[in-house]
Amino acid sequence: METTTLSPVTFTESATSELRRLMAEPGFDSSKPLRIGVKGGGCSGLSYVLEFDDRKDNDASYEVGGIPFIMDRSHELYLFGVEVHWENGLNNRGFIFRNPNASNTCGCGSSFAV
Repeated sequence: METTTLSPVTFTESATSELRRLMAEPGFDSSKPLRIGVKGGGCSGLSYVLEFDDRKDNDASYEVGGIPFIMDRSHELYLFGVEVHWENGLNNRGFIFRNPNASNTCGCGSSFAV
């Protein structure tokens, strides 16, 4: 698997810690790499994807903070400069995508437009 040196995405320390915790869970399928991407949908047009998935032909490989991940090369345009953060508060819990390219985002932050 070839790794690209310049990652379009970064992780905060809290996101890195949570991803490491998830990958250390009993029964974790290490054959499926972390995928970061986008898909059509959501109230703003595009939704973020963060899941463990099978590798596909058009995927590029990256590693940030010791966390390897894959991304469809066509998604780099939408995600370049994105910071993935893990929020673990009483009112908000989950991964948050801070996207400097988004021209519009929905109230919950799970979809965006460019």
